[in-house]
Amino acid sequence: MSPHTSHLALELRDVTKAYGPVRALDGVSLTVPRGTFLAVMGPSGSGKSTLLQVGAGLDTPTSGRVVIGGHEVSRLDETQRTLVRRRAVGFVFQSYNLLPSLSVEENITLPLRLAGAEGDRAWLAQVVDRIGLGPFLGRRPAELSGGQQQRVAIARSLVARPDVVFADEPTGALDAATASDVLGLLRDLVDDFGQTVVMVTHDPRAAARAHATVVVDDGRLRDHLANPSAEALAASLVGVR
Repeated sequence: MSPHTSHLALELRDVTKAYGPVRALDGVSLTVPRGTFLAVMGPSGSGKSTLLQVGAGLDTPTSGRVVIGGHEVSRLDETQRTLVRRRAVGFVFQSYNLLPSLSVEENITLPLRLAGAEGDRAWLAQVVDRIGLGPFLGRRPAELSGGQQQRVAIARSLVARPDVVFADEPTGALDAATASDVLGLLRDLVDDFGQTVVMVTHDPRAAARAHATVVVDDGRLRDHLANPSAEALAASLVGVR
């Protein structure tokens, strides 16, 4: 686990990401305190996915600084960034990204094995119990529902006790009722475990479950709303290209 040297789990300082003449991010500055749930919204092509990739250390900014859990990753090479990600970052994706040949337990503990770490068995048991996966540890992903698979992905993202969990459209493949359950779980992990979550979503109802939401427009942060309603978020997107 990364040392908690700052009250911030994530910080972007004047970050720009350019692809030729196109600036996917244009001078973005953002701070995410530990133990908070931040949603990132914006239309397709607005830069929200690039913000996630750069903020999570999956890509490097053209300019500016990215600090994850006290580690500046923006000037590291790929090998160094991979090592930081293994310790400091968890991921939850829309498509779950579980390995079909592994059991639920093996999928959950995969990040520890990749990092060559023993892990905290008491923490693993706590996560499994809280997420409700105890009866399913020996099953394969194909034997689970979509909601259960996403719970496995959430447990996997927590097993190394990361500084930040990045969730990319985590409810996009789920029905409304299952999506609501998964969003409630993410919020509970923040409120009960003190986890930090940054979630990219296009859905105002999903974003309304977060503590705060930033709206990305043309590579810039247009709005920052604290505890917004779904209606307020939908209104904030009016006029965004």
